[in-house]
Amino acid sequence: MPQHDERVFTTIQRDAFERLSPRQRETTNLFIDKKVYAAGETIGNSVQKIKVETASVLVFADDHPLANFGHDCRYLLYHPENGTLQREILARFPPSAGTFERKMVVFNEPVKFIARGPLPPVVPEWFCPRLVPKGNRYAILAAGCTQARHLNDMEFAYRTLINNYGFHADNIYVLNYDGARQVWDSLPAEWPGNDTGYTIQVTDNGSRAAFQRAFADLAKKIGPEDLLFIHTNNHGDGMPQPSFMCMPTAPYSPNSGMFPNWDPYYATDFASDLAALPKYRALMVMMEQCGSGGFNAPILAKSTAASTSVASACLPTASSYASADGNWDSFAYDWVAAMHGSYPNGSALASNPDTNGDGVVDAQEAFNYAVSVQNPYDTPNFNETSAAAGATTLTQQYALVWTWCYILRPILEPIYGAALPFPPNPPDPAYFAAVNRITPELQKLLLPAIDRAFVDVRRELTPQIEAIVRGSFGKAAAG
Repeated sequence: MPQHDERVFTTIQRDAFERLSPRQRETTNLFIDKKVYAAGETIGNSVQKIKVETASVLVFADDHPLANFGHDCRYLLYHPENGTLQREILARFPPSAGTFERKMVVFNEPVKFIARGPLPPVVPEWFCPRLVPKGNRYAILAAGCTQARHLNDMEFAYRTLINNYGFHADNIYVLNYDGARQVWDSLPAEWPGNDTGYTIQVTDNGSRAAFQRAFADLAKKIGPEDLLFIHTNNHGDGMPQPSFMCMPTAPYSPNSGMFPNWDPYYATDFASDLAALPKYRALMVMMEQCGSGGFNAPILAKSTAASTSVASACLPTASSYASADGNWDSFAYDWVAAMHGSYPNGSALASNPDTNGDGVVDAQEAFNYAVSVQNPYDTPNFNETSAAAGATTLTQQYALVWTWCYILRPILEPIYGAALPFPPNPPDPAYFAAVNRITPELQKLLLPAIDRAFVDVRRELTPQIEAIVRGSFGKAAAG
């Protein structure tokens, strides 16, 4: 069939649409690839083991368009000359790009992401500087078959680590797609969190080999008092084989709109690679990809950290979901917001995630917050070692943290307010950089003084408090 014979394509598209049930016509997006597949050619990744038996035109039916892959979808293979259906194949992933020549064209799209309106005029609240723990803090932010929303999630996490928690950029490994700040669909000019430019610095591609390079480098540095935070994003699955992440392979096709070629990175392999690290203080993991719950147990079993927590967006056999506007993955967005203290433009959280009131949001509390506002389609799960006991944090816990904030607030809040641009957006990163530079010095000055002051208060007032208590209880006993 000549590639330009639109009459056959029209016949194919009409047939594919008419095969949808009334319900599917409201929930299934249909795409056509007008480049004919040759007999014996592979459709999709080798994991799916789908080959074309005879020359075919492909219609891709996405039955859950708002979910990350893998999820249920279908390949409809049509005769390239008369447009009759030859075969329907159940699948879990879209067809891979193969070469740059392929392109999927949508012809039925009842499910679309809701376009985001202008950012509301929100004045962000002042952030109390997070205390710097003893030891070093490292992070790995990784996405393989990256779409714009996955990079947006990582940008939010990157800004939170650098600005709010004072992580050093040199200690953050960013493993993304082809090793650049690229995606395979389409990246907006500005980050939708607050309409400013992307700041994330990509250090390697999103492959298993890149993970292994990061782990090997970390093994030379990480020590007994150190923390490692790992966030994984993009696509994966847990059906029917064990859970895995999708790691792209060359050739890459940025902005092509075609799902890239990829290899699976199985949960057991990831855990084995992670186990190459020497012993260290704490590991905090948050995973967004489909089937991510299948990573929890292997990570806990292989972690060399004294305490480990793992939060994942969905069960091993379930999909994870994007936000309604398509700019974020729901679970990751809310989890990071809990750690950040607000949403990216400074708007308030739905509730205070610090439920025990100790001034620090730990991994369990961030997970609980994400669950409290979760996308109803997500199925989040959380596991931790007994040593973690709800206390895995990105910062230093301190019993008198509220006094620390009380002393600093009248000094820093006016400077913070002056750093706010208009229209309201979070302050320039220079503000956070300056605060993070002086935080260790402030800790050295303030924390011992606060501790001494409270010891003095206790020593001075304890006799009076005891007298009041004895008097009260004595009256109660006499009565």
